[in-house]
Amino acid sequence: QVQLVESGGGLVQAGGSLRLSCAASGRTFSSYAMEWFRQAPGKEREFVAGISWSGGSTTYVDSLRGRFTISRDNAKNTVYLQMSGLKPEDTAVYYCAARGGTVTRSYQHMDYWGKGTLVTVSS
Repeated sequence: QVQLVESGGGLVQAGGSLRLSCAASGRTFSSYAMEWFRQAPGKEREFVAGISWSGGSTTYVDSLRGRFTISRDNAKNTVYLQMSGLKPEDTAVYYCAARGGTVTRSYQHMDYWGKGTLVTVSS
């Protein structure tokens, strides 16, 4: 079992920045690929970013590349999502998820989920 707890969400003005954290406990964190997803009201959950177990490989949804950065610290069992240049359309609940193996970019293939943290971007 892996337990994931997101933090760092909140209300921010358009153009601002936030850093989300996802703390993991349980089984060996460093053996899991980690991904961030988000879900806006009335919309499907969508992939945001993913990072390999070592941190050596990252991938992003094309529309967010350059504004969002995923990273991890295996010594702290934590994965981060640095978000900058935030826009109202970034408003969503952001979830981190873990998967044994490689990044899949698919919410249907994740093994563990956090409960999410709400990010609200005001215009």
